[in-house]
Amino acid sequence: MQDALLVVDMQVDFCAGGALAAHDTVSMLETVNALIDEYTDKNKLVIFSRDWHPSDHCSFREQGGQWPTHCVAGTPGAEFHPRLRLPSCSLVVSKATARDKEAYSAFDGTGLAALLDNLGIQSLALCGIATEYCVRATFEDAVRNNFHVIVRQSAIRPVSPGSPEEKEALGIIQGA
Repeated sequence: MQDALLVVDMQVDFCAGGALAAHDTVSMLETVNALIDEYTDKNKLVIFSRDWHPSDHCSFREQGGQWPTHCVAGTPGAEFHPRLRLPSCSLVVSKATARDKEAYSAFDGTGLAALLDNLGIQSLALCGIATEYCVRATFEDAVRNNFHVIVRQSAIRPVSPGSPEEKEALGIIQGA
């Protein structure tokens, strides 16, 4: 079975000190990098998803959304964390690029499912930020698209640890 690693939204704005930082992201970087190295060493595909918002994205509070401004395309906050290893043979998918459409999943509007199908990928290992939002949505869409998915729980982090949203997301991820 062909498999790949999907690293969800390891961007500056979602890491410690960022505009919408998840909890305890510093401790996960080594684990995520080890997974990247493992897949790269085996010549397996590594995919990175990222929020790549226009400056007036509908999810921003200034536009009536629930989030502070974050991951605006081309800004330092939208860049991948500087300590994250980015192999030259990796793939980057940008999501939430339309000003009037939210997109939590790496599959939403990116063509990722078709691309993975074309490459013969059947199984995904998933890690990244944030457990109760983008990781959950990506997991659900991957399952919906008939991929076998393993979430590397030591390499995911929530925005709000212990929240009902995180508990629900973990229940879905663990119950699949």
